Amino acid sequence: MGRGMSFPMIQFTKEKVVIVTGSNTGIGYETAKWIAMMGACVIMACRSKEKAQQAIQRMQEEFKAEKAKKTPGITDADSLNLEFMSLDLMSLKSTMAFIESFKQSMRPLHILVCNAGLGLSPYELSEDGFERMFQVNYLSQFLLTAHLLPIMKTSGEDCRIVLVSSNAHKYASRFDVNSIHYKGDPEKFSSYQYYSKSKEHQVMQMFSMNHRLQGSNVAITSLHPGVVNTEFSRYIQERNCCWNCIGKCVWSGAFTRTPFEGAKTTIDAAVNPKWKGKGGIYFESCKEATPTAQSRNEEYQTALWRHTLELLKNHLPTDILQGLEGKNE
Repeated sequence: MGRGMSFPMIQFTKEKVVIVTGSNTGIGYETAKWIAMMGACVIMACRSKEKAQQAIQRMQEEFKAEKAKKTPGITDADSLNLEFMSLDLMSLKSTMAFIESFKQSMRPLHILVCNAGLGLSPYELSEDGFERMFQVNYLSQFLLTAHLLPIMKTSGEDCRIVLVSSNAHKYASRFDVNSIHYKGDPEKFSSYQYYSKSKEHQVMQMFSMNHRLQGSNVAITSLHPGVVNTEFSRYIQERNCCWNCIGKCVWSGAFTRTPFEGAKTTIDAAVNPKWKGKGGIYFESCKEATPTAQSRNEEYQTALWRHTLELLKNHLPTDILQGLEGKNE
């Protein structure tokens, strides 16, 4: 392949069902494509049908190119098993509609990759009244995970949840559950600080869920993909002069990974047999790494967990809550 694979090419059948959020571009695109090239059925959970369909067409063309090069390990199928399903993480209503649609399909679910994310975006509230990075990066994908867990628990051995976080979580300010929601002047909103907080929430979610998944067939991990040159940086240009200078330097390519390079850690966490049954791990460059002491603080994890359940109480019926707490095993 000439690109230095850091993940094994596993032979899956079309019965292996995988969901990748935000998979029409960037890291999610490469993640969905390569797992599909291993033979799995990959559901691309995206907001735009048009962009997802365009992405699927590109993936099919790239698959043909890999077959022509006789790339080792890829499926011998004539085409990739890819499917679009509508999901707008800015909306809890859309998230619940996706959940219900998937449930009605009666399919199993073996791998859930929570990849979609916003970064450094200006202050804006979602239709549900939450700051949009908090909702897209964390809250809606927590809701997605909560509802799909019961399906994963009945889908056979070695099911995995992968949360694509970031080392930006290391720059989150001192945790205070009361400061999760920004209430100040929108003009003074620190997009980087609240982006960092949202990524810290993902790491904390991983630890909280891992504790509750002990003894089950589902393992949950999180990771840092590296600084990747993707659409993530699209809001950089909306910032002030200082941010423009930083953005042009960091995202110029000299200090960033390609989307394929950034996706390696996600793919490895999702498919590598050596991680079977191993949850509660934070990965960086396909290796175990150590997140911040603050994200590992059990008191803070509990506070975030309880606050999250309160925010989502109208969307978490009793059976889902019991499943989250491991009480209906």
